[in-house]
Amino acid sequence: MDFKCVVPCLIGLESIIADELKMMGVEDVTCENARVLFSGDESAVARANICLRSAERVQILVGEFFATSFEELFEGTKKLEWEKFIGETDAFPVKGYSINSKLFSVRDCQSIIKKAVVERLKQNHKTQWFDESGPIHQIQFSVMKDKVSLLLDTSGAGLHKRGYRPVANDAPIKETIAAAFCNIARLRDFHTLYDPMCGSGTIAIEGAMKACNIASGINRGFSCEKWDIFDEKVFSDERERARLLEKKDCDFVCYASDIDEKALETAKVNAKAAGVENRIVFEKRDLRDFEKRTERGTVIVNPPYGERLLDVEQARDIYRIMGKKFTPERGWSYYIISPDEDFEKLFGKKADKRRKIYNGMIKCQLYMYFK
Repeated sequence: MDFKCVVPCLIGLESIIADELKMMGVEDVTCENARVLFSGDESAVARANICLRSAERVQILVGEFFATSFEELFEGTKKLEWEKFIGETDAFPVKGYSINSKLFSVRDCQSIIKKAVVERLKQNHKTQWFDESGPIHQIQFSVMKDKVSLLLDTSGAGLHKRGYRPVANDAPIKETIAAAFCNIARLRDFHTLYDPMCGSGTIAIEGAMKACNIASGINRGFSCEKWDIFDEKVFSDERERARLLEKKDCDFVCYASDIDEKALETAKVNAKAAGVENRIVFEKRDLRDFEKRTERGTVIVNPPYGERLLDVEQARDIYRIMGKKFTPERGWSYYIISPDEDFEKLFGKKADKRRKIYNGMIKCQLYMYFK
């Protein structure tokens, strides 16, 4: 079966995810605001779930239509072929959101969509009762400017949940964002990565996984694996394909440091769970003592913003220290994320390039220095 799929993502990461999909051999890849669309069969859905690094999840687009009344919402939903995906015993909860639309009540939209799907399934499965005791087929809806999109979530837990980070420090960076930074920095298997404020190790781990081409979802499961329309062999084949593509003999190494000994212990546990502990050198070190150990290097760092861990002035002191330690030098590049509009002034240098990225709900800039 072929599907039209949607990959929701954080604003600013659309092109990165599109490139990831194209590299996987996925077809009909197009970017929209906060999401990327592609077409493919069961193998493409499995591959996207297992291998995408910067995406939030993978959804099947069941249908789209415009609705300005609950009657139109009901009829539009009922016309879609839900029976192709949902069996007699399957669970199909509904959740979603509405923005700038006449149908602004999320709870009412949720109820109407559920009723419409039930009516459609009653007709096609020839039954009047659904106990919903089977695998979950999460229905996700969005209503944007009266345009309704109805989707089925294939991922289950968000794709940022790789399975290697059961615990984290107080303000961890999301795995998908860390992976995006490594992508933007064009990290390769022969590079040396530095993270002098590594916290629970997410940037270091994602960098090592990318460099060694370890699929981000290789060690976790996905909700659609339990669906009747997916053959178990599809996911086992895609996992085997991903393992064969891993780079066992790459030269990548990461130097990750932090002043918090407890955070470092957590980072070591996480790195071992991800299978990259032999690629990362963890050590307790103050940012002021940052030193270059190699002729070339890539520095990626997510310093405290002052909004969660430290006050603004303390965060700004860190930016000033970075400006002194991260000196321009041939073969070296620096990638620093910050929400502070005065970052460049505090750092002491104008960035060679900037990129707007949301870290959670915080609007940030990724400041890039590579000249």
